[in-house]
Amino acid sequence: MRMALVAVAGTAIAAAIGVVGLSDRVPESEELDGVFALAPFREEVRELSFGMTFGQILNDAGVGATEQQDILLAFREHHSPRRLRDGTEIRVRWHPDAESPHGISVGLDKDNTLLLSRTPGGRWNSSVAVLPTTVDTVFAAGEITTDLWTAIMTDPVLSEMPRNDRVSFVDRLDRVFQWRIDFFRSIRVGDTYRFVFEREKRPDGSMRSGSLLAAELVNAGNPYYAILFDPNGDGRGTWYDLEGESVRRAFLMRPLRFSRISSRYTNSRFHPILRTWRAHRGVDYAADPGTPVEVTADGVIARRGWSDTYGRVIDVRHGNGFLTRYAHLQGFGPGTAVGSRVRQGETIGYVGMTGMATGYHLHYEMHVGGRPVDPLAIELPADDPVPGDAFDRWILEKNARFALLMKAPGPDRIRSRRADQ
Repeated sequence: MRMALVAVAGTAIAAAIGVVGLSDRVPESEELDGVFALAPFREEVRELSFGMTFGQILNDAGVGATEQQDILLAFREHHSPRRLRDGTEIRVRWHPDAESPHGISVGLDKDNTLLLSRTPGGRWNSSVAVLPTTVDTVFAAGEITTDLWTAIMTDPVLSEMPRNDRVSFVDRLDRVFQWRIDFFRSIRVGDTYRFVFEREKRPDGSMRSGSLLAAELVNAGNPYYAILFDPNGDGRGTWYDLEGESVRRAFLMRPLRFSRISSRYTNSRFHPILRTWRAHRGVDYAADPGTPVEVTADGVIARRGWSDTYGRVIDVRHGNGFLTRYAHLQGFGPGTAVGSRVRQGETIGYVGMTGMATGYHLHYEMHVGGRPVDPLAIELPADDPVPGDAFDRWILEKNARFALLMKAPGPDRIRSRRADQ
């Protein structure tokens, strides 16, 4: 555990940017959003180590059991204390001569700080301060010489991005184009890509990738396009082709990001446990234990529980008579109680080998009108195109983003430019 003790008079920490240090200026109260505006104070800075809990930090700070419950309730409004990682920095502040702290800040990640403050009446409030970033637009393009993964990971334009962000970009492109191109089988040497995305820079110079605005993949000479558009204005934009048709289907192609098919849908398969021949009404995806399982379409949880055959199992009911089943789960994801609404791509469970299973895998079924169908053979319904009442706005945004995409250099001149504002 790392601990530092400082005494500060007439200083404060700007809530708008989380915990960034000390200043000789006292910001206005609205700047602080009412958090840590009082001074002077003393402060301890602690770092969670392996096996340590947030409750232990509160005990060490002299917080009584009743007040700890108030703090934890305020904490849980935004985050679970159990999800704090080793190395999390926690700052605890006291007014002079006070036995109990008046403020606590918890660094949730590089961009978010949880602020806990004690009111004059003794209650605890919480809020999350988001680190401000500046945004620019980056163009990237290249030619695939081995595979898309290698091309993205070694693209000089993306070299300043953290490795995890580059990995995320490969995954994001796969998510966008998965219904048009099989990234595992169809990508070939000589294919090209170009895309435009927003890059966010933090005050310390580190950066993260933002929204993917537009992308082009040329596979075997055939160009595929995806333009980001938010028809409902709810911040949940999706991707459309140049004609305004959704590039995604109502169902994901598969419920796992990275896996292999270990058993297919068939009318007759030798069951490894029952030692008999019987129908296998689903597809098995072999994967590491704990691999997140994604719901393949928007829907409502219809069943979550235990079956001797399926082990831990979840059924999700979708529109138009569709139902999907996810079996042999190690555990269930958050927000999956029966009756809960889930959105396509949300984690609803984790790969396991519960029930009648001989190895770690996900058993995935699809039913239409109460009858099982082969998830790999059925023609999946298309998602909705751009709504008619948003089409004029779509045309304007599509043209603007397509023009940005065309600014991306050809694969022989890979570079990055800042977009004209």
